[in-house]
Amino acid sequence: MITLNTKDKTNKSKMRVGRGIGSGKGKTSGRGVKGQKSRSGVAIKAFEGGQMPLYRRLPKRGFNPISRVNIAILNLDKIQSFIDKKSIKISEILNSDLLKKLKLINKNSIKLKILGSGNIKDKINIEADLASKSAIEKLEKISGSIQLKK
Repeated sequence: MITLNTKDKTNKSKMRVGRGIGSGKGKTSGRGVKGQKSRSGVAIKAFEGGQMPLYRRLPKRGFNPISRVNIAILNLDKIQSFIDKKSIKISEILNSDLLKKLKLINKNSIKLKILGSGNIKDKINIEADLASKSAIEKLEKISGSIQLKK
């Protein structure tokens, strides 16, 4: 059986560099001879000899995760303005495919979310992936319907 704290590990003292030739880390203290790395007060880390460092050559990514799902957001007042402009017909079902075809949302968006900002006057049938509580309430009030995809 192996225990975490074995005696040979706990009793090992740290190497004292620069304490005589016989110690194995004497004279140059394991730093070699001359050169920038042998001197004190040197912090090279990502320095590449004047060449543009790798971390500066690559594009910035920040906090945007690679596997992010693009969700198109659409407010009720925006839908109403599209109806008023006659770009959306009340008779057809409003879904992401139709909105992409009409170029009202980004073609790269994977999901569609309906938010309840503003008011909607016309009765419309919507098919979306997500919807806020206020959007559902406002659509039900004007006897419109919203179907949420699972």
